[in-house]
Amino acid sequence: MAQADGATRTVIMTVDDDPGVSRAVARDLRRRYGASYRIVRAESGESALQALRELKLRGDLVAVILADYRMPQMNGIEFLEQAMDVYPGARRVLLTAYADTDAAIDAINVVDLDHYLLKPWDPPEEKLYPVLDDLLGAWRAGDHRPVPSTKVVGHRWSARSSEVREFLARNQVPYRWYSAEEPEGRRLLSAAGQDGERLPVVITADGTPLVEPEAPELAARVGLATTPAADFYDLVVIGGGPAGLGAAVYGASEGLRTVLVERSATGGQAGQSSRIENYLGFPDGVSGGQLTERARRQASKFGAEILTAREVTGLEASGAARIVRFSDGSSIAAHSVILATGVSYRQLAAPGTDDLTGCGVFYGSALTEAAACQDHDVYIVGGANSAGQAAMFLSRGAKSVTLLVRGRSLTASMSHYLIRQIEETPNIRVRCGTVVESAHGDGHLERLTLRGEHGSTELVDAQWLFVFIGAAPHTDWLDGTVLRDERGFILAGPDLTPDGRPPAGWELDRPPYHLETSVPGVFVAGDARAESAKRVASAVGEGAMAVMLVHRYLEQS
Repeated sequence: MAQADGATRTVIMTVDDDPGVSRAVARDLRRRYGASYRIVRAESGESALQALRELKLRGDLVAVILADYRMPQMNGIEFLEQAMDVYPGARRVLLTAYADTDAAIDAINVVDLDHYLLKPWDPPEEKLYPVLDDLLGAWRAGDHRPVPSTKVVGHRWSARSSEVREFLARNQVPYRWYSAEEPEGRRLLSAAGQDGERLPVVITADGTPLVEPEAPELAARVGLATTPAADFYDLVVIGGGPAGLGAAVYGASEGLRTVLVERSATGGQAGQSSRIENYLGFPDGVSGGQLTERARRQASKFGAEILTAREVTGLEASGAARIVRFSDGSSIAAHSVILATGVSYRQLAAPGTDDLTGCGVFYGSALTEAAACQDHDVYIVGGANSAGQAAMFLSRGAKSVTLLVRGRSLTASMSHYLIRQIEETPNIRVRCGTVVESAHGDGHLERLTLRGEHGSTELVDAQWLFVFIGAAPHTDWLDGTVLRDERGFILAGPDLTPDGRPPAGWELDRPPYHLETSVPGVFVAGDARAESAKRVASAVGEGAMAVMLVHRYLEQS
């Protein structure tokens, strides 16, 4: 069994099957290097390999491995040969008796041995420490930067790998990506006991491997809150986009026991934006991720709970309480609810796009893929601000960016400042009156068929297609609960009383408040509301206004 002292320092490992020798080596190493290095000792090659795999999964660094030559089951050369597969950069030392020097010399060719030491090594000041000092100096001269806690091993053209990376990035969880086809990725898979058939594999900070994890498990393992702290609240906010975050900030800051529930990642569509330049107070622009993270921290500072990877599937009124039900069958209750579920981009109807989603076809900005677009031709579908912001961001590294716009111009749907920036960017081209007819590729996107406004088609090479079209509200789960328009957007306030009469089933003496739905005490804010402005600033404002109306509702209840 491997033993260690310390917890966070770079490792020096020693392996010897003789317990007395093992302790003596570790004692001498600890005396000289214990303040700067973590000393790990093992008494068999197999236990040492297991310790190395655990260190690898946790992202720890190993500088030097000292192994005794004469060990049963697995001798020192055999052990070092396997250790190379786990930590190829670690310096390797063989401890030998005088009679085994020929074997040590042979090991130089087999395992690229750095040094062999004759036993006994006393005095260590003359025979051990100078050798180790040189080896540690050589190791430090290389690039051995610590790896972020969470590691993701996957395939470039794996839809699930892309989803996991996007989930971690949007939830501000630091991680490092490893391709399963590259040596370090293969080493991590081997350390996790995986053959790469099931990807991605996520290795958490404590070294636990998760194979093809679903969002709730992944969220819980990387430290995101997924379980409510209470059963009853003053306010439940459903959705973590700008409207939901705005509501959480104002609700919590004004003394309401507030919980925000998000099914994926806070920020909504705005959180995926590479640059927002027309939001009040940010004259130099701000990324959606930065704005989201500031709002999230602000809400937490005021005491709002934020639950991630929890899908809401039901809402019902039970007396004065409003019951919110989750997909796992659990529920929470509150005096009031704000629906801030936002919208998602509509799916392309073009043949081939469904099969290639996550494998070259992406909905939204997929900022985790931006680095891979370097020097490639990128296509973007859409003519609104989100598409323009993505085009500007991707143009920094892409060979070319082509905006495919169904309409005749950008002026009807995109802000003037963005149109001007696009016109001034030489590697962005706008093709109006053009749609994607079909997508082609074997395992990943390779070509697109484009159709122009006069019906002519063109086949183009393409590995990257980002889609920003339309807005489909996340409200199907509310069918039969609150009134919605024909497109699924939630009706509220004056839209519920076009003829001056309250909606069917409305039992209060007053009409619905401005953002109140057909269920008293349930409000809507942001893009999910019918006829909303679909802008970040207006969504934040509606979240704040909804909280004001919640106070009014609670005072009169």
